Amino acid sequence: MRARHGDVPLDRDASGRYLPWLVAVMVYLAGLALVCAMIMNRAVAHWEQGLTGQLTIQVPRDEAAHPARAAPAKLERLIEMLRRTPGVRDAQEMTPDEIGRLLEPWLGTAARSANLPVPALIAVTLESRAEIDMDALAARVAEAMPGAVLDDHQAWIGRLRDLARSVQLVAALVVALVGGCAVMIVVFATRMGLSVHGHVIELLHLIGALDSYVARQFQAQALKLALRGGVFGLLAAVATVVLVERTLAGTKTMILPDISIRPLEISLLALLPVIIALIAMLTARLTVLRTLGRMP
Repeated sequence: MRARHGDVPLDRDASGRYLPWLVAVMVYLAGLALVCAMIMNRAVAHWEQGLTGQLTIQVPRDEAAHPARAAPAKLERLIEMLRRTPGVRDAQEMTPDEIGRLLEPWLGTAARSANLPVPALIAVTLESRAEIDMDALAARVAEAMPGAVLDDHQAWIGRLRDLARSVQLVAALVVALVGGCAVMIVVFATRMGLSVHGHVIELLHLIGALDSYVARQFQAQALKLALRGGVFGLLAAVATVVLVERTLAGTKTMILPDISIRPLEISLLALLPVIIALIAMLTARLTVLRTLGRMP
């Protein structure tokens, strides 16, 4: 017996009336969680790319020599010592303009002020990190220039990686909860539909309809409703991210990562309502077959 749309009047069934809205809310939350995970992962990759193979040395300023830099002779000896260190490709003192550009995202236009009491900075480019004993290098830097501080960026990049992994774990848990909630909602709606249309299903059985025939109608209805709600929830999530991006467009700093959505990320997010709809379809089919299979 071939399935004909409308044999079971599910379109007029109140049991599935709120299913699209519930799915929309769940996809909206899951979409935002995935976007946050993608943004965090991209930000960590960007910071890591810019700082891998780099060290920074902060040198205390010498008021007697210059209000914004260390004693030139000591500074030059420190730079020469760094250049002779195995594994170091180059070492250069950063100019006031470079320091200003570095601090401007944090301090605004005040970073360009000549009276700003910032230390001298030495940018060290590494050729091979494996050849360098960081503790020994830090001791040599402190001996050559008392008060100088060696800043190895790998330490806080590692903490950023841990934070990114935590965000990704939370996003995965949110998606898993969304999938579980979708299953429970579809099971509840399908069982209610079976109860409401029990007389129609009995009549179909009398004329030779199989359980699989009834299941196909319920699964098609669940697929349609879940896909409709999932698309709406995804559009709402993308609209929210775009709105936040435009709101923060004029206040970008190094603290805030780029929260725009890339085309590839949108294509991955587009799979979310499809996956939820397929879960709903499969759940409805299994629920109908198991429920009807237990009936005498």
